[in-house]
Amino acid sequence: MKIVDRGGGTPVVVVPGIQGRWEWMKPAIDALAQRCRVITFSLADEPSCGGPFDESRGFWSYVEQVRAALDAAGIGAAAICGVSYGGLIAAAFAARYPERAASLVLVSAPPPSWKPDRRVRFYMHAPRLLTPVFLLASLRMYPEIAAANGGSLRGLAAGLAHAWRVLTHMFSPRRMARRAGLLAEVDLAAELPRVTQPTLVVTGEPVLDRVVPVDATREYAALGPHVRFETIARTGHLGSITRPDEFARLVVSFADQAVHAPALRRRVG
Repeated sequence: MKIVDRGGGTPVVVVPGIQGRWEWMKPAIDALAQRCRVITFSLADEPSCGGPFDESRGFWSYVEQVRAALDAAGIGAAAICGVSYGGLIAAAFAARYPERAASLVLVSAPPPSWKPDRRVRFYMHAPRLLTPVFLLASLRMYPEIAAANGGSLRGLAAGLAHAWRVLTHMFSPRRMARRAGLLAEVDLAAELPRVTQPTLVVTGEPVLDRVVPVDATREYAALGPHVRFETIARTGHLGSITRPDEFARLVVSFADQAVHAPALRRRVG
């Protein structure tokens, strides 16, 4: 499996979203690498990943991929950060491998109860044929790009930069549709009560997230008092790449605190 391993310090594993390509998150990875050791990868069923994907295990193959990445990097435990769909993978990993997840960061993640709604099922019906419709619908995220960059003109330049990353690291509509469908086969709501690690939930502003409603992401409050919430202002679903420095600051500060907190508790006790 091809992994990206950059920087130094507290290790943070970043799991990409449903499109599967780590390159879409490059601004966030660059910002994190200046503050910590960041490990990332494309999802296991992406040809560029070079890793195994077990069809019989479905969604759990992505969870095992996180463990494999930690092993390949020689890391016992790390902060596990999942972006959007990757948040479900990260949370499931923390539930199944608590000793390998020092902390958990969920970024604009769908709630564990999420299942494909009517709009998603519409795309799943004929993903390749409906790709132009999907791309056109993606324009709904431009307001957050403009807001994060201080206006429409600067937002246009940032939007074109992101579009270039998308075009040069193209997504597969069929694989995206399959990943959404895999969630119908698992009961994550039953798994996640086992998550007891310090957990940071990061969202954008409710009015700007046009993909996963912020109220839905806030359902992770049900995990318990160890969950903390932060909002990245002037952005929505794409906060990790529209405001990467603020995103990295939040994640690394939280990951560092989680690493030192157990030792502090031992000294106090």
